[in-house]
Amino acid sequence: MGLIIGSVIVLVCVLAGYVLHGGNLMVLWQPTEVLIIGGAAIGSFIIANPFHTIKEVFAGVMRLITGSPYNKAFYMDLLSLLYDIFDKSRKQGVMAIEEDIDNPEQSQIFSRYPAVMKSKHLTAFVTDYLRIISSGNMAPHELEGLMDQELDTRQHELEEPAHAVNKIADALPGLGIVAAVLGIVITMNFMSEGPEKIGLSVAAALVGTFLGIWMGYGFVGPTSIALEHHAKYELRAYECAKASIIATVSGQAPQMAIEFGRKALPSDKRPSFQELNDHVRSK
Repeated sequence: MGLIIGSVIVLVCVLAGYVLHGGNLMVLWQPTEVLIIGGAAIGSFIIANPFHTIKEVFAGVMRLITGSPYNKAFYMDLLSLLYDIFDKSRKQGVMAIEEDIDNPEQSQIFSRYPAVMKSKHLTAFVTDYLRIISSGNMAPHELEGLMDQELDTRQHELEEPAHAVNKIADALPGLGIVAAVLGIVITMNFMSEGPEKIGLSVAAALVGTFLGIWMGYGFVGPTSIALEHHAKYELRAYECAKASIIATVSGQAPQMAIEFGRKALPSDKRPSFQELNDHVRSK
């Protein structure tokens, strides 16, 4: 929603200011300039990025429009899931959770948290390390080191779409200059025409520079920053799971283990102790 609202504000304010200053909107209507700049931007984006990154960019933009799933409710579900697993392991033994972590889709515990199950990478992260705990005798610091390595890799993967979009934002002003130069080349053909014809052609060429800068700094650049924020919120879910798992391996009780995870969450989306306690009990 923020992407839509912000884009509308940028669009309306720039165009309204231009009109109020005496500008003619029809002069800005240059579809060929948009074709040159937009086509070159899309083409260079495809050249520069592998298919999976392109796919993640479009998926990330859709999430910006529909809203990020990584909110307070999601984090509470994640912590409740971890509590249920830890509690079952503590009461019935580590071997009791093997079926849950081997087949989370069939698990009664995991199935209670469909929002978490939708995040395949996060679900795999949780089940992988629970499997390591149940099958090995790894020390907490060794497990934490292994988690940190995976989180570094995952952070790079999550930030890749934002970096890819940011590169295009940086290129758009230059592509606007390309469109403007081509417009000036066309203008050279009108030197024998009257000043009105030349003026309109020069104006059309300058619109290319305007569009490149406007698209880069007004729309595409901010979108890359929004994608980066989304990646950070998703990464917080991994850090939350990591803190809780390390705490339970260190011997903390389930309620205290998820408290370690709660403290790893960003303050604007972190549930209070009582909110989390009530949510766990309700599940």
